[in-house]
Amino acid sequence: MATARFAFQTPPGQGKEFIFELTSDALIAHARKVLSGEETLKTHVQGRIVKKKASYNPDFSFYLDPATISFFDVGSEFCDSRAEYAEDHFDEIAGPFLPGGHWCPWASGLTREVKA
Repeated sequence: MATARFAFQTPPGQGKEFIFELTSDALIAHARKVLSGEETLKTHVQGRIVKKKASYNPDFSFYLDPATISFFDVGSEFCDSRAEYAEDHFDEIAGPFLPGGHWCPWASGLTREVKA
């Protein structure tokens, strides 16, 4: 199984990059198609937040569990948030804010593949 890391911003071109790790060959291929412009529908990233720091995502106190990540076109308002807002409200994640720790930032846009 391959591993690759990608970055997104919420919205693209604004704020800090949020770096996430993919461990599925199919999702890695999908992310690369999003970056190349070949995939234009399911371009936003969603997954379950892990409330721990990951070395590859230094600007945030949380990361996305690679086993829960998928791409979507339209999401629910209950899981939408900018990355910086989620960081500012870290203690509320998985409570009233981002119930269950599910995060689906509607404005997420991949910016690059992060090379090791």
